[in-house]
Amino acid sequence: MQFYRHLDPINALTFDLDDTLYDNHPVIVRAEQAMFDWLAQLLPQSTMISRDDWLRVKQQLAVVDSSLIHDVSEWRYEALKISLMQLGWRLKDAELAARQGLELVLVERNKVDVPAETHRVLALLSAKLPLVGITNGNVDPQQIGLAKYFSAIYQAGRDGLAKPEADLFERAIRHLGIPAQQILHVGDHLRTDVFGAKQQGLQACWFNDQQRSLTATNVTMLPDVEITHLAELLLLVGLANR
Repeated sequence: MQFYRHLDPINALTFDLDDTLYDNHPVIVRAEQAMFDWLAQLLPQSTMISRDDWLRVKQQLAVVDSSLIHDVSEWRYEALKISLMQLGWRLKDAELAARQGLELVLVERNKVDVPAETHRVLALLSAKLPLVGITNGNVDPQQIGLAKYFSAIYQAGRDGLAKPEADLFERAIRHLGIPAQQILHVGDHLRTDVFGAKQQGLQACWFNDQQRSLTATNVTMLPDVEITHLAELLLLVGLANR
């Protein structure tokens, strides 16, 4: 554990989900592969959508409609729909197929292996302090067994603009009903989590289990504290011996 600033008393915690409470990378890899396997069955080989085509359509859509980056499910749906229409599909057929493709991806996306240690730490923390989830992703916390630890979970798109924008942090502060400086936000991303939290007056804990360096960051992305294991949070709230 590394401290960069003095911490004020912690009376609540907010958590990022993906890559903080579980490793999200293999989940997304599997979900993307499932989508391309589905497309391979849906389309003739001569018209198969390549990964480069897919990324290009997503990037073009984000330029045309920047609101899509705040809702990853809607962004995927629109990208699938437009990709199929570019191959000559009629709008209604493309919409139906895109919805089916999104549903397939979401099934795979919610096959998350949440570590036992995450469950242990969240159970101890939630017994002492209110916890709120704040995610830019589209995981279903109920399906993966995490919803029971949180008094609320706010998701980009459905509940507001994605971090580091203020929306989800502000909703968490209102829900908790305590001053922002008494809330510690925990997340793995220096911009979306640390910078976003600090901009809204929360304390920020950088979860750095990948041994990344802070040397190139600027002061706006400097956390108050850095941890490499979730269990270190128990030290911060006086539960270290549990």
